[in-house]
Amino acid sequence: MAKTLFKLNNYHLKVYRDINDDASIQNLLKHLEEYLKQYDFDSNEFQTFIAVFPNNHYKNEFDFETSLWQLLQKLHEFDDCTWDASVSDNPKNENFSFSIKGNAYYIIGLHPRSSRIARRSPYTSVVFNLHWQFEKLREMGIYKNVKNRIRKNDKNLQGSINPVLKDFGDESEAKQYSGRNTEKNWKCPFQKKSK
Repeated sequence: MAKTLFKLNNYHLKVYRDINDDASIQNLLKHLEEYLKQYDFDSNEFQTFIAVFPNNHYKNEFDFETSLWQLLQKLHEFDDCTWDASVSDNPKNENFSFSIKGNAYYIIGLHPRSSRIARRSPYTSVVFNLHWQFEKLREMGIYKNVKNRIRKNDKNLQGSINPVLKDFGDESEAKQYSGRNTEKNWKCPFQKKSK
């Protein structure tokens, strides 16, 4: 879906110095807030937000996954808004979705060493797709068609559908964020901050 929006030029792309740097993360949080303020929630036009970290390189998927969750943890700690009430804040829950500035997002991690071809990118990147967009697709009656097209493209590209892909509500989407085929006993490192 993010690639489709990219082709349609419906995206906001920002480049950051370092995925682990507090100043970069605070800038990202500020840019996500600006993105939300300009987003037209009454329109059927979707937009995505892409954060690019050209200076961060990883030897393997595990290293990237660690860094991705460290980024998400810090974003959460810097965020001054409550969690989106339409989703769970417990990464073990099947209705979990990451929340920033009071809005739920489906997170997509991209990097050059991903085992999934569809998750490879020239530079380390994190895509933020508003969860609202998926609900809007359901409301429009086209969610199933979009989902099937994405999975068909993935199968054509790699010969199989990404094994971690599940429908929202079937299993926690936290397992999907890094793109790595997580183990059955995988534990999400995210911790919700205490009030």
